Amino acid sequence: MKAYNWGILGTGNIAHKFVRSLILLDNANLYAVGSRDAGRAEQFAGELGFRKHFGSYEEMLADPGVEVVYISSPHSFHLEHTLMALRNGKHVICEKPMSLNAGEVSRMIDEARRSGLFLMEALWPPFQPSYLKAEEILKSGKMGKLLHMRGRFAFVSPYDPELRTYNLALGGGSLLDIGIYPVMDILRYMGEPESVSAVSLFAPTGADESTAMIFRFSDGRMAEAYSSFANMAGIATEFNCENGNLILTRGRDRNQHLIIELPGDTDNRIFTPPAQGYQYEAAEVMSCLDRGLTESAVVPLSFSLTLARTLDDVRRKAGIRYPGRDR
Repeated sequence: MKAYNWGILGTGNIAHKFVRSLILLDNANLYAVGSRDAGRAEQFAGELGFRKHFGSYEEMLADPGVEVVYISSPHSFHLEHTLMALRNGKHVICEKPMSLNAGEVSRMIDEARRSGLFLMEALWPPFQPSYLKAEEILKSGKMGKLLHMRGRFAFVSPYDPELRTYNLALGGGSLLDIGIYPVMDILRYMGEPESVSAVSLFAPTGADESTAMIFRFSDGRMAEAYSSFANMAGIATEFNCENGNLILTRGRDRNQHLIIELPGDTDNRIFTPPAQGYQYEAAEVMSCLDRGLTESAVVPLSFSLTLARTLDDVRRKAGIRYPGRDR
């Protein structure tokens, strides 16, 4: 099994979580970390065991030893940093959302295909044991036809205009930060909607604090999604089927719950993956590289583009704008 040299672009909270999972993989070498702050890069590398650290992204990406790069910078920099990595000959896994709009995602995909390099959006749910079990149950036919879905992702993030989550210049707002999860689930299991309705409540910075969405499909089915920084509604995806319901839920810890509701019977299954489950998406990247693939069958680039187009539609309907990035 080939071992790959990983470079981490960005040293924020999500990068720490990703690396603490990456450490669990024997074929992942913690090779380099790059930050705009040399001190933060050195601290990150020392804390987590990287061989090299760089005080700029450009220096790290120029290192010929780096093979795979995890992009964890703020949303609004994903386009720039992914293109930079690809143009330096690096394979890329880019944190969600892939970028701020579908036009930018399309540019990233075109560059990856032109260069013959691997690119994948770092979507957490499709690789998790709870989701895999739910998918197995749905495919078995035990629950009957999937008729409706309802997803939510909400927690309290007190308003602070300095926070990334409320900063439009960094792609702030609940939709792209957490609303992407229920939207992603709906697209994976029900396909692309025929029409979208959406409304948002806005923070003083113009970032959406809460967004509610309704999706209608060509066969008459519907789905609902909700994201918010203003309440404790929690995290859940609900599948309403002919014979019962499946409910995926989790707290802010590692425990994943799959609740199976059938007439006269409820089964609550708990899954606790090591670390926080980010190792599964990293393993997928390296498995694809082992097989000479430039994209994943689990999270294909076509899905990331559909997801971006759907989020664009939601933003248009809800009035969410990122000045200069609304193509």
